Amino acid sequence: MKKRLFTPGPTPVPEDVLLEMARPIIHHRTAEFMKIAGEAEEGLKYLFQTKNPVFILASSGTGAMEAAVSNVLSPGEKALVIKGGKFGERFEEICSSYGIAVVPLDVEWGKAVKPELVEKILTQEKNIKAVFTTLCETSTGVLTDIKSIGRIIQKFSDTLLVVDAVSSLGAISCKTDEWNLDMVITGSQKALMLPPGLSFLSVSEKAWGKIENSKLPKYYLDLKKYRKSLEKSDFPFTPPVSLILALKKSLDSIKEEGIENIIKRHKILAEATRAAVKALGLELLAEKPADSLTAVKVPAGIDGVELTKRLKEQYGVNFAGGQDKLKGKIFRIAHLGYFDKLDIVLAIGALEMALSELGYKFELGAGIKAAEGVLLKKD
Repeated sequence: MKKRLFTPGPTPVPEDVLLEMARPIIHHRTAEFMKIAGEAEEGLKYLFQTKNPVFILASSGTGAMEAAVSNVLSPGEKALVIKGGKFGERFEEICSSYGIAVVPLDVEWGKAVKPELVEKILTQEKNIKAVFTTLCETSTGVLTDIKSIGRIIQKFSDTLLVVDAVSSLGAISCKTDEWNLDMVITGSQKALMLPPGLSFLSVSEKAWGKIENSKLPKYYLDLKKYRKSLEKSDFPFTPPVSLILALKKSLDSIKEEGIENIIKRHKILAEATRAAVKALGLELLAEKPADSLTAVKVPAGIDGVELTKRLKEQYGVNFAGGQDKLKGKIFRIAHLGYFDKLDIVLAIGALEMALSELGYKFELGAGIKAAEGVLLKKD
């Protein structure tokens, strides 16, 4: 039985990218590797839509989240954390572990934060040094209006905007420089179409001012070390060479397709998925859904854990279930990175069969028909 990934990380990896990792290993302190790393860094600037440096870390996205906290803040400083899901909460946990005073902005899971609330808190609470938020909250599929929050942050000269774009960069519009985003974070195993193991972090000039004065402890994640090495397309510590060879290949493919075309492709796949689940009588969780994944409420009378288990074991189709308070209550269909139209048709077909076997009543084929209707119109 073939196995098919529809999780919001890891995501499928193209064959030519996998083959790059099968190349003989090369030493990282050589001109050959430094040339590849330099080209990859330029490709990341294209992806992030920034003129500022983008750092490559050997970690999951959480490593870059921690680097963002530990490099720009000092003990006792205040940070506003937008909490609308598991990964907004993770920012709070990281900040708290470093002794940062967290000002939480709690958002109901499935809802999107209102930018005016961010401005209200920044006006009322003095000396907030950073705002931490997600572009797409992976646990709920909610899209945040980062562009509007970026405009708000411009009014506060001593406050940074740090964005977790792990499950969205390369799938959803994210204009780092134009939108005044001081730090943007993503991971290799999402829209970059790579295995897990790398994270990426862009840093604005405004953020560098904070980095120079940060008093929090750091060693491996000290961005000053990475900046010094980056001047020579080098790394302060041994990098995962094979993953960076694959990164260069993936970024070449992204540039060839074009970032605007990629965003359009993801939008079409998302619209088809949403149309399909609605045609099956299912309800979306997110009031403002992102185009990188679709979070769907499990219908009454159906065991959500059993549904994702059956999809995986009977059909080789791996959807993500709900996390924390949403466990068993939702399932998540990812469509970011290496996905095309027929992947969506396949995913919906498997979902229909699994739901039917579990006793859910609907018109068989209704979801596939709705998805194909969107895909054909958008051709």
